[in-house]
Amino acid sequence: MINLPASTDPGAFVHPALLYRGHEEYLAGVGGFVRDALAADEPVMVAVPGGHLDALRESIGPTSADVTWVDMTQLGRNPGRILASLQDFADRRADRPARIVGEPIWPGRSQAEALEATRHEALINTAFAGRRATVLCPYDTLGLPASVVSDARRTHPVVMEEGKVLLSPHYTDAASVCAGCDHPLPEPEGAAPRLAYTHGELGEVRAQTEGWARGTTLSAARRGDLVLAVSEAAANSLAHGDGKGSLRLWSTADGTVVAEIRDGGHLADPLAGRRRPALASANGGRGLWMIHQLCDLVEIRALDSGLTLRLHMTTS
Repeated sequence: MINLPASTDPGAFVHPALLYRGHEEYLAGVGGFVRDALAADEPVMVAVPGGHLDALRESIGPTSADVTWVDMTQLGRNPGRILASLQDFADRRADRPARIVGEPIWPGRSQAEALEATRHEALINTAFAGRRATVLCPYDTLGLPASVVSDARRTHPVVMEEGKVLLSPHYTDAASVCAGCDHPLPEPEGAAPRLAYTHGELGEVRAQTEGWARGTTLSAARRGDLVLAVSEAAANSLAHGDGKGSLRLWSTADGTVVAEIRDGGHLADPLAGRRRPALASANGGRGLWMIHQLCDLVEIRALDSGLTLRLHMTTS
């Protein structure tokens, strides 16, 4: 169990960053967290990249059914999908404190992926406020850029480093972190001409997307996913973005397909799309939820001038 500083509330949600150096520190910190959870008869979810998953399983040995092992390279390929999975795990065990290991950023993540994962880390504090849960997030201080480690100190109220557990003096509220993630997106090369749309023109948006996607390396199934995701984003523009928007499409050098939707809307709830919408909910969020499930990365920029979504799909 994590021994918190005396000034923290032991009944509150706990979100520590484990800043580790090397394999042994990783196994000691994360493995100790899992063993403590099992000793306390508390369910634990371990969502880390595949290589770390195998090493932890070998280090910890046979465990009970109270351990849920998840490959984060699959779950967290799109960082916008992670939060719902963590909340689902905690909700299914509401009678006991849930313990979760979540490693959303690892060496090799692109800058865009790391930025959206940082947004995710900040929003965990909002989503889990008041919950009986601990989410431990490991960060490789030797393999990750210094800026990523610095952001970890801003998104986690508690930091574990070199055997010490301390309150982070750099911890910042989620709204400030998310605003800091909204820096300008780079202009693409070779984008198709921008298509402006308004009410009654969703058919044109879908047709433009489908026709353009046939010239990419996406499979027929993935082309269908792209058309559906773009259609949901454009429908949100009409409902929440002043009734109009625009679409651009392009492919990157590695074959990734990107669709950008811009409108004059605003993201009133930063957790929209990241939490599983209730079946009977009338509060919306279903479209953005579906977009996150369909895409490999969703870049969001929520500015005073409007909302931009970049939807990424890979061929594999």
